[in-house]
Amino acid sequence: MQLPELIPATLLRRYKRFLADCRLASGEEITIHCPNSGSMTSCAEPGQPILISRSDNPRRKLAWTWELYWSGSSWVCVNTQHPNSIVAEAIACGQIAALQGYSELRREVPYGQHERVDILLQEPGRAPCYVEVKSCTLLEADGVIRFPDAVSTRALRHLTALRAVVESGGRAVMFFLIGREDGQGFAPADRIDRAYGLALREARQNGVEILAYRSRVSPDKIEIDAAEELLF
Repeated sequence: MQLPELIPATLLRRYKRFLADCRLASGEEITIHCPNSGSMTSCAEPGQPILISRSDNPRRKLAWTWELYWSGSSWVCVNTQHPNSIVAEAIACGQIAALQGYSELRREVPYGQHERVDILLQEPGRAPCYVEVKSCTLLEADGVIRFPDAVSTRALRHLTALRAVVESGGRAVMFFLIGREDGQGFAPADRIDRAYGLALREARQNGVEILAYRSRVSPDKIEIDAAEELLF
């Protein structure tokens, strides 16, 4: 996925979930939109370089959006609006072996009880495949990438909906997109959200497929890389 033109800045602080302050190269300090509702542990340290984009939409309260964070060894995609597009593009290009062979890809399709699946794959003669995408940025001290970085009842609800898909004869996939190049392996963040970790294991045992893929993140684009080892 190609990124818009990005401007370098230095992170000053992130607060109120969706706001952050940063300093431009000119010395000007501005408030930017932070499109990430998680704790952003390991990718929101003040003083670190970040990259931001500007919108000319006059209806927006804040013109600037936080896109990438420099961890010291990797750019990290902190904009949670991007992973769905990255995964959809990779599927359409045949880069996800487990999700090949479908002629139709639709996004944000209603299913379950008041849910919308991120990606629905369909092919005549095959069961429909429901794919939920989760953005993963949490790098813990042991070097493992984990999800979630905060307690998430929404993510738990998605697992329940995917299990129902399998029970009704469909195919269900939970796709974790790792938005950074450092760290190794993927596992649920049990110490942060034990209920989610248990539910993810149960979903896997009951037919929900778990995929974790690494991203290649650069200031101009984000692309799917290789599958990551599941450590649970």
